[in-house]
Amino acid sequence: MTPQVPSVLAEMAQLLVRNAGPDVPPAERTNALGLAAAVLGVAAEVWDGAAENLVTENRALAALLDDTADESSLRLSVLRVENQRLREALIEAHIAAEAAGDAARQAAIWAELIASTERRKLSISTV
Repeated sequence: MTPQVPSVLAEMAQLLVRNAGPDVPPAERTNALGLAAAVLGVAAEVWDGAAENLVTENRALAALLDDTADESSLRLSVLRVENQRLREALIEAHIAAEAAGDAARQAAIWAELIASTERRKLSISTV
């Protein structure tokens, strides 16, 4: 499971509050605040591209499934629900393609899954 940005921000806020006290050892504070800064940087990157990634992915999945992606709202919560619906349909399509021995359909599904993974890579990704 990938944590969503709001829950990461809430955890970072708690971390900052815990390390604001004068009784926190300097080394511990430095470590915690360095980690918080790194995580906040990643959260900012994910947040900035989230809508674009979901719209792109939803369109690609819908095309693969001969479906239509619901773009009535660009709210992340709505786009994620649509993404989940399309991914569930993709699982069923993949099962059907495997059962039918449809190698071309399976290859198209795997190609989109790989492309989806590439779209989600972060600037700090090592692979």
